[in-house]
Amino acid sequence: MAGRINDDDVKAVRDAVPIDAVVSEYLQLRNAGGGNLKGLCPFHDEKSPSFQVSPSKGLFHCFGCQEGGDTIAFVMKIDHLSFSETVERLAAKAGITLRYEEGGYNPGHQRGERIRLVEAHKVATQFYIDQLDSPEAEIGRKFLAERGFDQAAAAHFGVGYSPAGWDHLTRFLRGKGFSDKELIVSGLSQDGRRGPIDRFRGRLMWPIRDVGGDVVGFGARKLRDDDNGPKYLNTPETPIYKKSQVLYGIDLAKKDIAKVSRAVVVEGYTDVMACHLAGVTTAIATCGTAFGGDHIKILRRLLMDNGSARVIFTFDGDAAGQKAALRAFEDDQKFAAETYIAIAPDGMDPCDLRLAKGDAAVAELAEPRTPLFEFALRQIVKRYDLETPAGRAAALDEAAPVVARIKNIGAQHEVAVQLAGMLGILDTQFVVKRVAQLARWARDRGGKGPAQQQPGQRGYDTPAPQAAPSGPALNLRSPAHRTERELLKLALQRPELVSPAFDAYGIDEFTAPPYAAVRQCVQDAGGATGAPSDYLDTVREAAPNDTVRALVTELAVETIFAKTIDEVYAGAQLVQVRLRAVDRRIRDVQGTLARLGAHGDPEQLAAVQNELWVLTQYGQSLRNNGADAL
Repeated sequence: MAGRINDDDVKAVRDAVPIDAVVSEYLQLRNAGGGNLKGLCPFHDEKSPSFQVSPSKGLFHCFGCQEGGDTIAFVMKIDHLSFSETVERLAAKAGITLRYEEGGYNPGHQRGERIRLVEAHKVATQFYIDQLDSPEAEIGRKFLAERGFDQAAAAHFGVGYSPAGWDHLTRFLRGKGFSDKELIVSGLSQDGRRGPIDRFRGRLMWPIRDVGGDVVGFGARKLRDDDNGPKYLNTPETPIYKKSQVLYGIDLAKKDIAKVSRAVVVEGYTDVMACHLAGVTTAIATCGTAFGGDHIKILRRLLMDNGSARVIFTFDGDAAGQKAALRAFEDDQKFAAETYIAIAPDGMDPCDLRLAKGDAAVAELAEPRTPLFEFALRQIVKRYDLETPAGRAAALDEAAPVVARIKNIGAQHEVAVQLAGMLGILDTQFVVKRVAQLARWARDRGGKGPAQQQPGQRGYDTPAPQAAPSGPALNLRSPAHRTERELLKLALQRPELVSPAFDAYGIDEFTAPPYAAVRQCVQDAGGATGAPSDYLDTVREAAPNDTVRALVTELAVETIFAKTIDEVYAGAQLVQVRLRAVDRRIRDVQGTLARLGAHGDPEQLAAVQNELWVLTQYGQSLRNNGADAL
């Protein structure tokens, strides 16, 4: 064993590597106020940032999943490293030589597996780059030149060449102190009849880096006709390379993706090169696999899912490209960003387009043109015979659910109108209603309302745990949830300001189940009126479980968002919560009237109409008179 790392050296590493600099390698951070930064948590899915970093304290904390700690803890978790591996990695970045309490300095062969595998790839990358200048690599240099890439372009992307012999790299890495086992595990070598041999031979080599910038694998392009292998050969799955979790070019593109809130997804290594050289520096590509959920997670953390974010997919115009586009659309709803598709003239990929028409044509291609959902609809519609009623009906049956999945309700309505035009259905409202019905059914099946988030994606700016796993997410960008939270904070911190009106509020007036659970706790504790000295303790004890108890505690200490906390402010919160409850009930009653119609039971109709009148008058009184109408 190498021994324990000296405590002073661990502290030196913590102090030398700013936590915001490390975290920024994995996700976009923005100002959160108070000297803190915020971003989308890399450890769980969320719609709005609840992951906060405090540079002054050297700490991070996610209010969504409760992960937290210092720089070392962050790297350990995100890269699945041991404590020693993490300290060694950060020390190497900071240029700090570590001391070990037992056994002196740490010899290379005793270091952690990931550190060793990454180091092997780093050495291999330089080996391949050096080989690109060899006489044997003339075929590789010619391949690059024919595609418009000069020596500077190859150097920028770290493109290299693997010699055609059996074990050139293997012998080179052995000479650098790497064991045969490490070479096999890394995927750089493979078992041969007489020991390890090079996996990549006689090919152009593209280093594939993770979002932190470490080389974790390679993509190798076939150059010779006598090479019986596939056109592209990638590193196999290893402890550090998972093809579904890497994006080629992400290390070069991530800063610009975060800066301009745009990512361009292309299909190959040369396409990424062509885009970047043409000024489209947000281009990335998958590595031998379809664009999927793990890739989306990487992009979402960089894009921050703001409303202006754009993801543009470029696919070949052939059948395979169209199939890839439709597959990408299946994951469209995992983005908050808008998604588009771009297909070059004559079906050319960005590399061919740059050769044929120059950099400006590539930059033009990367401008969003056709929304991905529109492309998907056209692909569906053209499969049917729209000259017949049966064909139009069948096309509508397949296309309507696609439109119903569009996130923006306004856009959903507009696209439903477009769909009616595509299908040649004159009754536009029929199509619009069909889409709205499907969207409503989808929400109902998921137990979600229109303004709520997907399960597991907790969208809020101020964190709060859920009362039950099945409850909807809290969304404090929703005025209703934000006001309910304020009212509960007042009821816990300043009960005298909301009493006695608060105690007359029903549990169902709080639309978020976690807040309804806290309202129940206050009721079970005897109410807010005349709160005794141990009021908060009593409310906490009334909580049915630790989750609700934690929320009570959180609301009891969280700042009330008002410069002046008085009866006027408290009254405004009481009115807003009650008014929204009244408006919800009015909509329910209106729905009942619509269902009863003109031919319903006269007595029932009269009762419902009377209730609607009373609710409408009460709502108007609340708007006109405020808290005096409670």
